[in-house]
Amino acid sequence: MKENFSKSLQHVLVHEGGFVNHPQDPGGATNKGVTLRTFQRHFGSDKTVKDLKKITNAQLKKIYRAGYWDKCRCDQLPSGVDYGVFDAAVNSGPGRAAVWLQKAVGAVPDGGVGPNTLSKVAVHEPAVIINAICDERMAFLRGLRTFATFGRGWARRVAGVRRVALEMAGAALDDAAPETPSAAFETVSRGSTGPWVVKVQEALGITADGDFGPKTEAAVKAFQEAHRLEPDGIAGRITLRALGLLV
Repeated sequence: MKENFSKSLQHVLVHEGGFVNHPQDPGGATNKGVTLRTFQRHFGSDKTVKDLKKITNAQLKKIYRAGYWDKCRCDQLPSGVDYGVFDAAVNSGPGRAAVWLQKAVGAVPDGGVGPNTLSKVAVHEPAVIINAICDERMAFLRGLRTFATFGRGWARRVAGVRRVALEMAGAALDDAAPETPSAAFETVSRGSTGPWVVKVQEALGITADGDFGPKTEAAVKAFQEAHRLEPDGIAGRITLRALGLLV
């Protein structure tokens, strides 16, 4: 639905977060879900990582609407289905998101949302479409070689998208469904204390006393090495995602 773009973008940005430039991320430097390559494609090849760090809200809206929302014709999809397709497009590409939508409604999976796909969407319950898309998405993610590293975070993202999309569609929710994740987090390291240290310790399966001491640092480094992350002992966004604490 046309009026759902701004709301859907807000939810997408919760998942995408801020600036990251991790060596194991094939997308390279990324800010709010926008890679440097995508930023350059929309605003010029002379744009740099420094420019990407300063991306404006207007630039974000232009990229997300033209590159994902409009490509999947989300203006013409039912409430909830539009967000589910949009988030999938941002995370895995518009063509793949379109195929998942088409499979959900029994249309030819050619990766382009056209009149035939839209006509089939119209005769299916939005909740059924949403659940089918999320199931297809999880099956795809589980097949990626990096699932062992980032799988828990990806699974939480899809679960959050499913919940919000079903809410937007007015569908009944499972009381056990996860809450929508928060964008707020705290990077913790040696000497840190507080609730985010407890979260990290619980995720690592060690004593959760809220005090980031040498044992916690050693456990974080061991986890990072096992998951092919930089073993710096600092639990920042990438490590927190790998631990399943962020999406």
